[in-house]
Amino acid sequence: MSGANRIAGKGRLTPARTARFTFDGKSYTALQGDTVASALLANGVHLLGRSFKYHRPRGILSAGPEEPNALLDVSRDSARRQPNVRATVQEVFDGMKAESQNRWPSLAFDVGAVNDLMSPFFAAGFYYKTFMWPKKAWHGIYEPFIRRAAGLGVAPTEADPDHYASRYAHCDVLVVGAGVAGLAAALAAAEAGARVILVDEQPEVGGALHFDNGLTVNGQSGYDWAQTTAARLATLPNVQVLTRTTAFGYYNHNFVALAERVTDHMAKLGKQLPRERLWQVRAKRVILATGAIERHMVFPNNDRPGIMLASAGRTFLNHFGVAVGAKVGVYTAHDSAYEAAFDLKNAGVAIAAIVDSRDNPGAAVLAEARRLGIEVLTGHSVVNTSGRLRISSMQVARNGGGSPQKIVVDALLVSAGWTPSVHLFSQSRGKLSFEGEKQRFLPGTYAQDSLSVGACNGTDELQAAIEEALAAGELMARATGAAGGNAISLSGEAAFEWTGGMIGASEGAGPDTTVKAFIDFQHDVCAKDIRLAVREGMHSIEHIKRFTTNGMASDQGKLSNMHGLAIAAEALDRPIPQVGLTTFRQPYTPVTFGTIISHSRGALFDPARKTPMHAWEEAHGAEFEDVGNWKRAWFYPKAGETMHEAVNRECKTVRTTAGLFDASTLGKIEVVGPDAATFLNLLYTNAWDTLKPGRCRYGIMTREDGYVYDDGVVGRLAEDRFHVTTTTGGAPRVLHHMEDYLQTEFPHLKVWLTSTTEQWAVIAVQGPKAREILAPLVEGIDLSADAFPHMSVAEGKICGVPTRLFRVSFTGELGFEVNVPADFGQAVWEAIWAQAEPQGACAYGTETMHVLRAEKGYIIVGQDTDGTVTPDDAGVAWAVSKKKADFVGIRGLKRPDLMREGRKQLVGLITKDPSVVLEEGAQIVADPNQPKPMTMLGHVTSSYWSENCGRSIAFALVAGGRARVGQTLYIPMPDRTIAAEVTDTVFFDKEGARING
Repeated sequence: MSGANRIAGKGRLTPARTARFTFDGKSYTALQGDTVASALLANGVHLLGRSFKYHRPRGILSAGPEEPNALLDVSRDSARRQPNVRATVQEVFDGMKAESQNRWPSLAFDVGAVNDLMSPFFAAGFYYKTFMWPKKAWHGIYEPFIRRAAGLGVAPTEADPDHYASRYAHCDVLVVGAGVAGLAAALAAAEAGARVILVDEQPEVGGALHFDNGLTVNGQSGYDWAQTTAARLATLPNVQVLTRTTAFGYYNHNFVALAERVTDHMAKLGKQLPRERLWQVRAKRVILATGAIERHMVFPNNDRPGIMLASAGRTFLNHFGVAVGAKVGVYTAHDSAYEAAFDLKNAGVAIAAIVDSRDNPGAAVLAEARRLGIEVLTGHSVVNTSGRLRISSMQVARNGGGSPQKIVVDALLVSAGWTPSVHLFSQSRGKLSFEGEKQRFLPGTYAQDSLSVGACNGTDELQAAIEEALAAGELMARATGAAGGNAISLSGEAAFEWTGGMIGASEGAGPDTTVKAFIDFQHDVCAKDIRLAVREGMHSIEHIKRFTTNGMASDQGKLSNMHGLAIAAEALDRPIPQVGLTTFRQPYTPVTFGTIISHSRGALFDPARKTPMHAWEEAHGAEFEDVGNWKRAWFYPKAGETMHEAVNRECKTVRTTAGLFDASTLGKIEVVGPDAATFLNLLYTNAWDTLKPGRCRYGIMTREDGYVYDDGVVGRLAEDRFHVTTTTGGAPRVLHHMEDYLQTEFPHLKVWLTSTTEQWAVIAVQGPKAREILAPLVEGIDLSADAFPHMSVAEGKICGVPTRLFRVSFTGELGFEVNVPADFGQAVWEAIWAQAEPQGACAYGTETMHVLRAEKGYIIVGQDTDGTVTPDDAGVAWAVSKKKADFVGIRGLKRPDLMREGRKQLVGLITKDPSVVLEEGAQIVADPNQPKPMTMLGHVTSSYWSENCGRSIAFALVAGGRARVGQTLYIPMPDRTIAAEVTDTVFFDKEGARING
């Protein structure tokens, strides 16, 4: 048996397909397709949890993702365990273990329930007024206690053995929600020829059709029509239908994040299947068909197990075939709840009474209730309930006074109407508008290319929603350029037209009472708490939210926000729009960390990037340093050598013979298109339209404020193609910088940007014998000084492999940079090494590279600049064009502060004692004897021992630096003060003759 409360002939599940699971150690049988909630209700279990603050018994309130009460710990084994799983969403699988949370020692007998008796001491905002004294008790007593009490459930302690996946997708039209409106919109867009993605969080499409069996579409029952339509859409090549997939975040530029639950419902996990998949969808147009969420009634003791939303009662009956009780009461202010009573009555369940707070319900539903013999108490309210672990009765009284009557029930269905689900619309930065007549917020001003249709747009009548959705689907498809298909016609009919609705507290929970009438079930926020917040001076809804924690639970106030807002507005005596609305934030429902991080964990959390030559470098004894994510060869020590000895040897060898350096980590961006030169003219300070194909140029990139952002050598391969290099650390930000300007400031330019950092291995061959080493290996390029001068680039072959060969140098020596496809990087390196090693050349690392470039006065952006340095400050003003009318940063450079005298400028420093190497970052003063605090002139940016110069050398940013050349400045250190003379920045080969060798 799958439960005594199953009703034969009801529901859409197959009785022969069962699954076994346990709840709090007790075994139960479910049907495949059951949620944990429906399976437990089928077995007569209504008590599923305890509330956070008061530890009150709580049952199932809803049948969907808005569930605030039934949060369980669900596991397959000790490693595969997840807390705070919504029982109304989690599908049962064979062997599943579910446990209740926030109780001890058991769910039925919870010691924490003493908090309910002490509730007067736990009023809203109590945590702001307690734990203040004595101060010493905070760290030892209060904070540990609060941390132990905080949160629901227990976090897993074992590593997650499951794997997760992620996908990027693009489409013309993304439709979120697969109810009647969503299906109609998707169908219209698909028939027009658009590429469509349709997503819905439930296992099957249909939305409200899961419970509303009174709807028909084209003469077919609504649910059956939905399944037929989804099957039809799934066969179309331009449509993708994703179920069990929640759109949890709507970001800029129609970027929507989806979480797909791939295996959470499966008993046996396929090794190749991820547990969940993150979809990152970029849509040209988005249609939101997210429906509406039913509100509960706010009345005294409205939180007992067995009290649930009317739509939940209908879902459990019509979809799962489960009766929520044997004698059910209904309390409502909206016609929709009547249909729950009708469905239950027709299924053989006794209806104790329908209590309607309105004097005049809809005539049609009232007539049907009378026909079925259901007692309807209009103008009445439920003023209290009884029952410890499940509701046993309700007390009903006429509005305005009168003696309450007790009505025995074992379940109570409630409905205060429906709140349009505008969460994703708000996340898109759309502005809501308030509809006073029906007291609800609706989509107003759109910020992105999207439309809302159906119930989430306030379109209540079925046929109107269908027509609105069809029109939206076709409109959005045509807007993306789709031009096919014929117009679609659908007709829908509902059994009853719904009227009514209310927000705020009902009779018996008004301002003159102190009863527990719950608004936010998970955080135990009552109507009286909202009023207390107002009395305490909270007038902003955001302040009220934080004072009471209303809407701050895991359900994010899906049920409580509108009630809390209405009660606050009443207490403040202001219209609801003036009180405001809290912010809807991502995610719409909780998302696992696994889904978000996907493969980015363990070794892949912060993956090390290795160059194609890494294995060779490792085999030849290189020591490595971390440069961002890159592992770069730092130096190559020989047996018995210290780092300094190895670097000194490498520096001397490069200048006397040659050296090989792995420069693969340099950022590389391919800039292609007829407007490529124009684009680079705008992004860099110097001119590029005058650069001839086959030549290179050093370029400086500035930000809008005029400060140096990056630098690098750019080679022009053809009239419409440039090979741009950046600093290693600057590669991603420079590409982003370029894309940002291309898409926002210069979208008219025909330019394409491609990152090629990983595609090219770069081998720098530097030194007097560089040409001699390379020449035997290069095909199709004349390496002679006249044919291939400094700052040239050519394409040819090396070792039979395609190459882009640059004649550039970051050492001041004769130099070449060999770019080859990354797959051939190590093979070409080994071939060059076979030529270089017999001639006495060496491999050198980043430390030697730093010393050699400093000897020649070459800067490193990010080390010799600090974000406040202009090209002139850095000594590269020659790279700023005086003829260009515009480039990024031109106006910033003209600011008076960037042109004033006395700015910090990059200069060289040589210590009076040649053996003393300054510390990088050390501060510089003019007078070491001045009183403290001293006036700092600048700081040391780079400092090395130079074996080639036979002394220490350094760069520094110094106020008025170039005017101080020849002066002696001082560097105060903890143990001494070091004197140093200001020089220019070139320490070796000042004439620059060696580079042209």
